[in-house]
Amino acid sequence: MLSHMPPRPRLVRRGPGDAAPRLRAAGAPRLPRQRATRAPLISELLKAGGRSFSFEFMPPKTQLEEQQLWRAIRQLEPLKPTFVSVTYGAGGSTRDRTVRVTGKIAAQTSLTPVGHLTAVNHSVAELRHVIGSYADVGVRNVLALRGDPPGNPNAEWVPHPRGLRHADELVRLVKSSGDFCVGVAAFPELHPRSPDAESDTRYFVAKCRAGADFAITQMFFYAEDYLRLRDRISRQGCDVPVIPGIMPVTSLRVVEKALELGGCKVPPDLLDELRKADEKDDKAALREIGVGYAAALAGRLLGEGAPGLHFYTLNRSRATREIYQLLGLGMGASGAAGGRGDRGSSEGGMRGSPEGPMGGRAVPPSGGYPEGFAPGGEQSGSFAPITA
Repeated sequence: MLSHMPPRPRLVRRGPGDAAPRLRAAGAPRLPRQRATRAPLISELLKAGGRSFSFEFMPPKTQLEEQQLWRAIRQLEPLKPTFVSVTYGAGGSTRDRTVRVTGKIAAQTSLTPVGHLTAVNHSVAELRHVIGSYADVGVRNVLALRGDPPGNPNAEWVPHPRGLRHADELVRLVKSSGDFCVGVAAFPELHPRSPDAESDTRYFVAKCRAGADFAITQMFFYAEDYLRLRDRISRQGCDVPVIPGIMPVTSLRVVEKALELGGCKVPPDLLDELRKADEKDDKAALREIGVGYAAALAGRLLGEGAPGLHFYTLNRSRATREIYQLLGLGMGASGAAGGRGDRGSSEGGMRGSPEGPMGGRAVPPSGGYPEGFAPGGEQSGSFAPITA
Protein backbone atom coordinates (compact mmCIF):
# COMPACT_ATOMS: atom_id res chain seq x y z
CA MET A 1 0.00 0.00 0.00
CA LEU A 2 1.40 3.39 -1.02
CA SER A 3 0.47 5.26 2.14
CA HIS A 4 2.38 8.35 1.04
CA MET A 5 0.21 8.95 -1.99
CA PRO A 6 -2.63 11.49 -1.78
CA PRO A 7 -6.21 10.26 -1.89
CA ARG A 8 -7.73 9.66 -5.31
CA PRO A 9 -9.26 12.88 -6.69
CA ARG A 10 -12.99 13.32 -6.24
CA LEU A 11 -14.94 13.66 -9.49
CA VAL A 12 -16.90 16.90 -9.70
CA ARG A 13 -19.63 17.09 -12.34
CA ARG A 14 -20.36 20.46 -13.88
CA GLY A 15 -23.96 21.37 -14.39
CA PRO A 16 -25.30 23.46 -17.27
CA GLY A 17 -25.09 26.63 -15.21
CA ASP A 18 -21.55 26.15 -13.95
CA ALA A 19 -18.83 28.39 -15.27
CA ALA A 20 -15.97 26.92 -17.25
CA PRO A 21 -12.62 26.57 -15.46
CA ARG A 22 -10.55 29.73 -15.29
CA LEU A 23 -7.52 30.10 -17.54
CA ARG A 24 -4.11 30.00 -15.91
CA ALA A 25 -2.48 33.41 -15.51
CA ALA A 26 0.51 33.95 -17.78
CA GLY A 27 3.74 32.96 -16.09
CA ALA A 28 1.98 31.27 -13.16
CA PRO A 29 2.92 27.75 -12.00
CA ARG A 30 1.11 24.89 -13.74
CA LEU A 31 -1.43 23.20 -11.52
CA PRO A 32 -3.91 20.33 -11.76
CA ARG A 33 -6.82 21.34 -14.00
CA GLN A 34 -9.42 19.62 -11.89
CA ARG A 35 -12.08 22.06 -10.74
CA ALA A 36 -12.24 21.92 -6.93
CA THR A 37 -15.44 22.18 -4.95
CA ARG A 38 -16.06 25.58 -3.38
CA ALA A 39 -13.85 25.78 -0.29
CA PRO A 40 -15.25 27.77 2.64
CA LEU A 41 -13.66 30.99 3.78
CA ILE A 42 -11.84 30.81 7.13
CA SER A 43 -13.74 33.94 8.17
CA GLU A 44 -17.01 32.07 7.61
CA LEU A 45 -15.82 29.13 9.69
CA LEU A 46 -14.70 31.34 12.58
CA LYS A 47 -18.01 33.23 12.57
CA ALA A 48 -19.83 29.88 12.89
CA GLY A 49 -19.00 29.94 16.60
CA GLY A 50 -16.52 27.11 17.06
CA ARG A 51 -12.81 27.21 17.71
CA SER A 52 -10.27 26.84 14.92
CA PHE A 53 -7.74 24.00 15.04
CA SER A 54 -5.28 24.03 12.14
CA PHE A 55 -2.00 22.55 10.93
CA GLU A 56 0.91 24.01 8.98
CA PHE A 57 3.02 22.11 6.44
CA MET A 58 6.09 22.91 4.36
CA PRO A 59 6.46 22.23 0.62
CA PRO A 60 8.73 19.19 0.05
CA LYS A 61 12.09 19.45 -1.70
CA THR A 62 12.61 15.76 -2.54
CA GLN A 63 10.55 12.68 -3.34
CA LEU A 64 11.16 11.34 0.17
CA GLU A 65 9.95 14.60 1.68
CA GLU A 66 6.91 14.43 -0.61
CA GLN A 67 6.11 10.98 0.78
CA GLN A 68 6.53 12.23 4.36
CA LEU A 69 4.32 15.24 3.73
CA TRP A 70 1.44 13.17 2.36
CA ARG A 71 1.84 10.63 5.13
CA ALA A 72 1.42 13.43 7.69
CA ILE A 73 -1.56 14.88 5.81
CA ARG A 74 -3.30 11.49 5.68
CA GLN A 75 -2.67 10.89 9.40
CA LEU A 76 -3.92 14.33 10.45
CA GLU A 77 -6.89 14.58 8.09
CA PRO A 78 -9.13 12.41 10.36
CA LEU A 79 -8.77 15.10 13.07
CA LYS A 80 -10.86 17.33 10.78
CA PRO A 81 -8.94 20.59 11.22
CA THR A 82 -10.57 23.90 10.38
CA PHE A 83 -7.82 24.49 7.80
CA VAL A 84 -4.27 23.59 6.87
CA SER A 85 -1.62 25.94 5.47
CA VAL A 86 1.48 25.50 3.32
CA THR A 87 4.47 27.79 3.86
CA TYR A 88 6.16 29.97 1.26
CA GLY A 89 9.99 29.88 1.30
CA ALA A 90 12.14 32.93 1.97
CA GLY A 91 12.13 35.24 -1.01
CA GLY A 92 9.48 33.12 -2.71
CA SER A 93 12.00 30.31 -3.17
CA THR A 94 9.31 27.62 -2.93
CA ARG A 95 6.60 29.48 -4.85
CA ASP A 96 5.82 26.81 -7.45
CA ARG A 97 5.97 23.95 -4.94
CA THR A 98 3.83 25.83 -2.41
CA VAL A 99 1.11 26.55 -4.95
CA ARG A 100 1.26 22.99 -6.33
CA VAL A 101 0.90 21.35 -2.89
CA THR A 102 -1.82 23.78 -1.81
CA GLY A 103 -3.75 23.12 -5.00
CA LYS A 104 -3.39 19.36 -4.60
CA ILE A 105 -4.72 19.55 -1.04
CA ALA A 106 -7.71 21.56 -2.30
CA ALA A 107 -8.43 19.09 -5.11
CA GLN A 108 -7.61 15.74 -3.54
CA THR A 109 -8.48 15.92 0.17
CA SER A 110 -11.37 17.02 2.36
CA LEU A 111 -9.17 19.73 3.92
CA THR A 112 -9.55 23.49 3.54
CA PRO A 113 -6.15 24.88 2.46
CA VAL A 114 -4.64 28.28 3.16
CA GLY A 115 -1.90 29.36 0.76
CA HIS A 116 0.98 31.48 2.04
CA LEU A 117 2.08 34.50 0.02
CA THR A 118 5.05 36.78 0.71
CA ALA A 119 5.86 40.14 -0.83
CA VAL A 120 9.65 39.85 -0.64
CA ASN A 121 11.46 39.59 -4.02
CA HIS A 122 8.17 39.78 -5.93
CA SER A 123 6.83 42.46 -8.23
CA VAL A 124 3.15 43.30 -8.04
CA ALA A 125 2.64 41.53 -11.38
CA GLU A 126 4.24 38.35 -10.01
CA LEU A 127 2.10 38.53 -6.89
CA ARG A 128 -1.02 38.83 -9.04
CA HIS A 129 0.07 35.72 -10.97
CA VAL A 130 0.41 33.70 -7.75
CA ILE A 131 -2.96 34.93 -6.49
CA GLY A 132 -4.48 33.89 -9.81
CA SER A 133 -2.82 30.47 -9.52
CA TYR A 134 -4.43 29.95 -6.12
CA ALA A 135 -7.82 31.01 -7.47
CA ASP A 136 -7.49 28.61 -10.41
CA VAL A 137 -7.50 25.60 -8.08
CA GLY A 138 -10.17 26.83 -5.71
CA VAL A 139 -7.92 28.19 -2.95
CA ARG A 140 -9.79 31.15 -1.47
CA ASN A 141 -7.82 31.61 1.78
CA VAL A 142 -4.41 33.29 1.77
CA LEU A 143 -1.93 34.14 4.53
CA ALA A 144 -0.39 37.46 3.45
CA LEU A 145 3.14 38.04 4.79
CA ARG A 146 5.82 40.57 4.00
CA GLY A 147 8.41 37.80 4.32
CA ASP A 148 12.07 37.54 5.33
CA PRO A 149 15.04 38.37 3.12
CA PRO A 150 16.32 35.20 1.40
CA GLY A 151 19.44 33.63 2.86
CA ASN A 152 19.50 35.65 6.08
CA PRO A 153 16.19 36.48 7.80
CA ASN A 154 17.96 39.10 9.93
CA ALA A 155 19.42 40.95 6.94
CA GLU A 156 18.19 44.34 5.76
CA TRP A 157 14.78 44.07 4.09
CA VAL A 158 14.97 45.52 0.57
CA PRO A 159 11.69 45.96 -1.34
CA HIS A 160 11.37 44.84 -4.95
CA PRO A 161 11.57 47.94 -7.20
CA ARG A 162 8.13 47.12 -8.62
CA GLY A 163 6.81 45.44 -5.51
CA LEU A 164 5.30 46.22 -2.13
CA ARG A 165 6.90 47.49 1.07
CA HIS A 166 4.49 46.40 3.79
CA ALA A 167 2.16 43.52 4.62
CA ASP A 168 -0.91 45.77 4.74
CA GLU A 169 -0.33 46.59 1.05
CA LEU A 170 -0.29 42.86 0.27
CA VAL A 171 -3.54 42.38 2.18
CA ARG A 172 -5.18 45.08 0.03
CA LEU A 173 -3.82 43.50 -3.15
CA VAL A 174 -5.23 40.06 -2.32
CA LYS A 175 -8.57 41.48 -1.21
CA SER A 176 -8.88 43.47 -4.44
CA SER A 177 -8.15 40.39 -6.55
CA GLY A 178 -11.32 38.42 -5.79
CA ASP A 179 -13.35 36.65 -3.15
CA PHE A 180 -10.49 35.87 -0.75
CA CYS A 181 -10.22 35.53 3.00
CA VAL A 182 -6.87 36.91 4.19
CA GLY A 183 -4.87 36.03 7.27
CA VAL A 184 -1.83 37.86 8.61
CA ALA A 185 0.97 37.27 11.12
CA ALA A 186 0.99 38.39 14.75
CA PHE A 187 3.92 38.45 17.16
CA PRO A 188 3.42 37.85 20.90
CA GLU A 189 7.04 38.85 21.56
CA LEU A 190 6.92 41.72 19.01
CA HIS A 191 8.19 41.54 15.46
CA PRO A 192 12.03 41.46 15.47
CA ARG A 193 12.07 44.77 13.58
CA SER A 194 9.55 46.56 15.80
CA PRO A 195 11.20 49.08 18.14
CA ASP A 196 8.47 48.84 20.79
CA ALA A 197 5.06 47.37 21.60
CA GLU A 198 3.21 50.52 20.52
CA SER A 199 4.59 50.48 16.99
CA ASP A 200 4.17 46.71 16.73
CA THR A 201 0.50 47.05 17.65
CA ARG A 202 0.05 49.91 15.19
CA TYR A 203 1.47 47.84 12.30
CA PHE A 204 -0.76 44.89 13.19
CA VAL A 205 -3.91 47.01 13.37
CA ALA A 206 -3.00 48.54 9.99
CA LYS A 207 -3.05 45.04 8.46
CA CYS A 208 -6.46 44.41 9.97
CA ARG A 209 -7.86 47.71 8.71
CA ALA A 210 -6.53 46.83 5.27
CA GLY A 211 -8.91 43.86 5.30
CA ALA A 212 -7.31 41.01 7.26
CA ASP A 213 -9.89 38.52 8.52
CA PHE A 214 -7.79 36.58 11.03
CA ALA A 215 -4.23 36.28 12.33
CA ILE A 216 -1.85 33.49 13.31
CA THR A 217 0.96 34.12 15.78
CA GLN A 218 4.60 33.25 15.54
CA MET A 219 5.60 30.43 17.91
CA PHE A 220 6.07 31.40 21.57
CA PHE A 221 6.53 29.70 24.93
CA TYR A 222 4.89 32.07 27.45
CA ALA A 223 1.10 32.36 27.54
CA GLU A 224 1.38 35.84 29.05
CA ASP A 225 3.01 37.15 25.86
CA TYR A 226 -0.02 36.08 23.83
CA LEU A 227 -2.45 37.53 26.38
CA ARG A 228 -0.63 40.88 26.41
CA LEU A 229 -0.74 40.95 22.59
CA ARG A 230 -4.47 40.27 22.66
CA ASP A 231 -5.02 43.05 25.20
CA ARG A 232 -2.97 45.57 23.17
CA ILE A 233 -4.97 44.82 20.04
CA SER A 234 -8.29 44.98 21.85
CA ARG A 235 -7.48 48.40 23.31
CA GLN A 236 -7.18 49.67 19.73
CA GLY A 237 -10.71 48.51 18.97
CA CYS A 238 -9.52 45.61 16.81
CA ASP A 239 -11.50 42.37 17.15
CA VAL A 240 -9.80 40.24 14.47
CA PRO A 241 -9.35 36.67 15.84
CA VAL A 242 -5.71 35.92 16.72
CA ILE A 243 -4.96 32.20 16.67
CA PRO A 244 -1.90 31.19 18.74
CA GLY A 245 0.79 29.21 16.92
CA ILE A 246 2.09 26.15 18.80
CA MET A 247 5.41 24.45 18.05
CA PRO A 248 5.86 21.11 19.87
CA VAL A 249 9.58 20.78 20.59
CA THR A 250 10.69 17.30 19.56
CA SER A 251 14.39 18.05 19.13
CA LEU A 252 16.88 20.55 20.51
CA ARG A 253 17.51 21.73 16.95
CA VAL A 254 13.96 23.12 16.78
CA VAL A 255 14.64 25.38 19.77
CA GLU A 256 18.04 26.45 18.49
CA LYS A 257 16.58 27.33 15.09
CA ALA A 258 13.76 29.27 16.73
CA LEU A 259 16.30 31.29 18.71
CA GLU A 260 18.33 31.93 15.57
CA LEU A 261 15.44 33.03 13.35
CA GLY A 262 13.02 34.71 15.70
CA GLY A 263 14.88 35.24 18.93
CA CYS A 264 11.90 33.89 20.87
CA LYS A 265 12.16 33.47 24.63
CA VAL A 266 12.57 29.88 25.79
CA PRO A 267 11.91 29.18 29.49
CA PRO A 268 15.28 28.40 31.13
CA ASP A 269 13.92 25.36 32.98
CA LEU A 270 12.51 23.93 29.77
CA LEU A 271 15.77 24.52 27.91
CA ASP A 272 17.78 22.88 30.71
CA GLU A 273 15.58 19.78 30.68
CA LEU A 274 15.77 19.54 26.89
CA ARG A 275 19.57 19.83 26.96
CA LYS A 276 19.87 17.17 29.66
CA ALA A 277 17.81 14.76 27.60
CA ASP A 278 19.79 15.64 24.48
CA GLU A 279 23.12 15.05 26.24
CA LYS A 280 21.90 11.57 27.21
CA ASP A 281 20.71 11.03 23.64
CA ASP A 282 17.33 10.21 25.16
CA LYS A 283 15.04 11.10 22.27
CA ALA A 284 11.95 9.67 23.99
CA ALA A 285 12.46 11.84 27.09
CA LEU A 286 13.17 14.94 25.00
CA ARG A 287 10.00 14.35 23.01
CA GLU A 288 7.95 13.81 26.17
CA ILE A 289 9.23 17.06 27.65
CA GLY A 290 8.53 19.10 24.52
CA VAL A 291 5.11 17.65 23.79
CA GLY A 292 4.04 17.91 27.44
CA TYR A 293 5.03 21.57 27.61
CA ALA A 294 3.23 22.40 24.35
CA ALA A 295 0.07 20.61 25.54
CA ALA A 296 0.04 22.48 28.86
CA LEU A 297 0.60 25.81 27.08
CA ALA A 298 -2.20 25.02 24.62
CA GLY A 299 -4.54 24.13 27.48
CA ARG A 300 -3.80 27.41 29.24
CA LEU A 301 -4.45 29.41 26.06
CA LEU A 302 -7.76 27.69 25.39
CA GLY A 303 -8.77 28.27 28.99
CA GLU A 304 -8.03 31.98 28.50
CA GLY A 305 -10.40 32.12 25.54
CA ALA A 306 -8.03 31.77 22.56
CA PRO A 307 -10.05 31.22 19.35
CA GLY A 308 -8.18 28.00 18.61
CA LEU A 309 -4.69 26.62 17.97
CA HIS A 310 -2.41 26.50 14.93
CA PHE A 311 0.17 23.69 15.02
CA TYR A 312 3.53 23.95 13.25
CA THR A 313 3.89 20.30 12.26
CA LEU A 314 7.26 20.27 10.47
CA ASN A 315 5.52 17.75 8.16
CA ARG A 316 5.20 15.27 11.01
CA SER A 317 1.95 14.19 12.64
CA ARG A 318 2.86 12.39 15.85
CA ALA A 319 3.44 15.37 18.17
CA THR A 320 0.22 17.07 17.10
CA ARG A 321 -1.79 13.87 17.59
CA GLU A 322 -0.26 13.42 21.05
CA ILE A 323 -1.25 16.94 22.05
CA TYR A 324 -4.78 16.30 20.82
CA GLN A 325 -4.87 13.23 23.05
CA LEU A 326 -3.48 15.06 26.08
CA LEU A 327 -6.06 17.82 25.69
CA GLY A 328 -8.91 15.40 25.06
CA LEU A 329 -9.74 17.04 21.75
CA GLY A 330 -10.58 13.85 19.89
CA MET A 331 -11.90 13.80 16.34
CA GLY A 332 -13.34 16.93 14.78
CA ALA A 333 -12.16 19.21 17.58
CA SER A 334 -13.03 22.32 15.63
CA GLY A 335 -16.74 21.76 16.21
CA ALA A 336 -18.78 24.32 14.34
CA ALA A 337 -15.63 25.76 12.79
CA GLY A 338 -14.91 22.63 10.80
CA GLY A 339 -13.53 22.52 7.28
CA ARG A 340 -15.10 21.05 4.14
CA GLY A 341 -17.40 18.07 4.22
CA ASP A 342 -19.28 16.85 7.29
CA ARG A 343 -17.66 18.95 10.00
CA GLY A 344 -20.39 19.27 12.59
CA SER A 345 -19.77 19.17 16.32
CA SER A 346 -18.58 15.86 17.69
CA GLU A 347 -19.01 14.47 21.17
CA GLY A 348 -15.29 14.81 21.77
CA GLY A 349 -15.09 18.32 20.35
CA MET A 350 -14.42 21.48 22.34
CA ARG A 351 -16.68 24.48 22.42
CA GLY A 352 -16.30 25.80 25.92
CA SER A 353 -13.47 25.34 28.41
CA PRO A 354 -11.24 22.37 27.64
CA GLU A 355 -12.18 19.22 29.48
CA GLY A 356 -9.14 17.18 28.58
CA PRO A 357 -6.60 15.89 31.11
CA MET A 358 -4.73 19.20 31.12
CA GLY A 359 -7.81 21.33 30.41
CA GLY A 360 -7.64 25.10 30.68
CA ARG A 361 -6.37 25.02 34.22
CA ALA A 362 -2.66 24.96 33.45
CA VAL A 363 -1.13 28.24 34.68
CA PRO A 364 2.57 29.01 34.09
CA PRO A 365 4.35 29.82 37.38
CA SER A 366 7.14 32.36 37.56
CA GLY A 367 9.70 29.62 36.89
CA GLY A 368 8.38 29.23 33.37
CA TYR A 369 6.60 25.86 33.23
CA PRO A 370 2.87 25.66 32.73
CA GLU A 371 1.23 24.09 35.75
CA GLY A 372 0.63 20.40 35.16
CA PHE A 373 3.91 20.06 33.28
CA ALA A 374 6.72 18.24 35.06
CA PRO A 375 9.87 17.23 33.13
CA GLY A 376 10.09 13.46 33.13
CA GLY A 377 6.70 13.31 34.83
CA GLU A 378 3.43 11.61 33.98
CA GLN A 379 2.79 12.93 30.51
CA SER A 380 2.76 10.39 27.72
CA GLY A 381 3.15 10.80 24.67
CA SER A 382 13.39 22.23 9.45
CA PHE A 383 11.59 25.14 11.24
CA ALA A 384 9.54 27.59 9.10
CA PRO A 385 8.08 30.44 11.15
CA ILE A 386 5.59 32.90 9.75
CA THR A 387 6.80 36.42 9.16
CA ALA A 388 5.07 39.78 8.91
